[in-house]
Amino acid sequence: MTFVQATKSYFLRWKDFQGRSSRSEYWWAVLSVTIISALLGFIVGFFGALAGLSMTTIQLLLVPIQIFLTIASFALVIRRLHDTDRSGWWYFIFLTIIGILVLIIWYCQKGTDGENRFGKDPLLD
Repeated sequence: MTFVQATKSYFLRWKDFQGRSSRSEYWWAVLSVTIISALLGFIVGFFGALAGLSMTTIQLLLVPIQIFLTIASFALVIRRLHDTDRSGWWYFIFLTIIGILVLIIWYCQKGTDGENRFGKDPLLD
């Protein structure tokens, strides 16, 4: 999956907690959201400061976007775990120190070849 396809998929499947997402989709989406968030934060902060808005007002303006990105990212992570044939509930191991490392390893791991209990192989679509 390309950078553009992954970005499009991220925004179109923002509330899709079913199915699978390949490694390329996951990592390209993470990169695109990081870039978009940084640019958006800079733009809103810059023009908010020019308009004389307080930092609190600027942060409140960004809350809907932050909620959207949180839900979309959570859905992407769950689909990525599904691709490795793991339940989305495994995401909560991030609450432990070692769990973060385990999740990173799983995000980098090749997905299940062929169909698994969460659906078809995303690379074969």
